[in-house]
Amino acid sequence: MRWSPSCSAALLIGLMIATPAVAQSSPASVAMPVTGSAPQVCAIEQATPVLGNQDNFRALSGNLLQIDQLVDPRTLAANAASAQVEFAAVCNFPHRIRLESQNNGLWQTDGSMNQPSDGFAYALPYQADLSWGEVNGVLDANANVRRIAERRFNVDQATAGSIELRITIEPGASNTIANAPVLAGYYGDTLRIYLEPR
Repeated sequence: MRWSPSCSAALLIGLMIATPAVAQSSPASVAMPVTGSAPQVCAIEQATPVLGNQDNFRALSGNLLQIDQLVDPRTLAANAASAQVEFAAVCNFPHRIRLESQNNGLWQTDGSMNQPSDGFAYALPYQADLSWGEVNGVLDANANVRRIAERRFNVDQATAGSIELRITIEPGASNTIANAPVLAGYYGDTLRIYLEPR
């Protein structure tokens, strides 16, 4: 039997197709790096009350704490009050926590600004205790002068959990003399908590 030229060409084509398939049977690899970055972020949630740790404070409304009875109705001296709240928080790098009082105590906020009178309190001091990770600190808002008061604490590691804040007003608290009657008016302060780079 004789091979025709067209049969020979067909056989050569078949061998050429089969040869590359044998060459691909050895393993091959390609490195594909995968990268990403996590930015430095701190976040704080809304406040929640710590149940059973409220004395002379009304229920928390958003982030507003309201004292139930600021003064004793018989003496008009400041009543004792305390409240504890916590904020779910996270900071994924070493950072600083800063606690700031806008007024350095409870001062009149209704715009009347009654003039100080001898023997009367016109601002009330309080204490704010802070706990966050490895930090336990105190801000003493002494109400001696109306100004911003703050405390800063360095935190050496990333931290997640709860910031706990306890506010305490002592009975008879006053910026003049202990147990002084409090001048009429609305009193307040704004406390701010910052998680920030140091």
